[in-house]
Amino acid sequence: MRVLITNDDGIDSPGLTALARGAAEYGWTAVVAAPARESSGTSAGLTAAGDERRVEIERRDLPGLSDVPGYAVSAHPALIALVASQGAFGEAPDIVLSGVNRGANVGRAVLHSGTVGAALTASINGARSMAVSLDVGLEPDVEHHWSTAVEVAVGLFDRLAALPPGSTLNLNVPNRAEAGAPRRAALAEFGAVRSRVKETDDGSISLVSVVVGGQLPPGSDAALLADGYPTLTPLRSVTEDPDFWEGSGARGFEPGAEL
Repeated sequence: MRVLITNDDGIDSPGLTALARGAAEYGWTAVVAAPARESSGTSAGLTAAGDERRVEIERRDLPGLSDVPGYAVSAHPALIALVASQGAFGEAPDIVLSGVNRGANVGRAVLHSGTVGAALTASINGARSMAVSLDVGLEPDVEHHWSTAVEVAVGLFDRLAALPPGSTLNLNVPNRAEAGAPRRAALAEFGAVRSRVKETDDGSISLVSVVVGGQLPPGSDAALLADGYPTLTPLRSVTEDPDFWEGSGARGFEPGAEL
């Protein structure tokens, strides 16, 4: 398998290096291409930093990975996944791994995640993909157990490789020294951490992350992760909703039917 590793925390993130090392040690042919700067919350945005949509690329050596090519790319992670599918970093990847992200990506808010956005963009361009995130919460000085997230992810590599092209998995791992096998999880409506608008006096808007109390939906990714379990959720990318037409009063349900 030829594998691209990217993220939205940027090329210097230790989680990125840890995931690349896991893929290389597994025996996959790996290449790393990640944003030159943090690009969290960029979803599947295709923004490039240069003028006229020119994407600047700088070769980087990753710590302890002399045999893995690394590139710092002045673009959002979804754009990196897109251009990788068109041969920007060698042959198009069979698999795209996105992460390990600093912070969980759970609930419907995965829509906004650059980590998940890269994985979904890879999937609609023919690759199998997996987003990997470590639930470090909001504490800035907590120890990050990157190796735990990578260990759980590596345990899913065989299953990922056997999936049909276009498949996407979303993996979240608790931030602890050891974690068991992942649990099947549905997307929560909201996660335990949400964004709130902070009042300002200068006419601007500031968003802050806050922990929200209350019971999380049983069986959801947010609830299972809060209970200390790794969670795995298959994601479906953008597609049409055939059920809409059945309740819309349209005269035909087939594509091309007159409305």
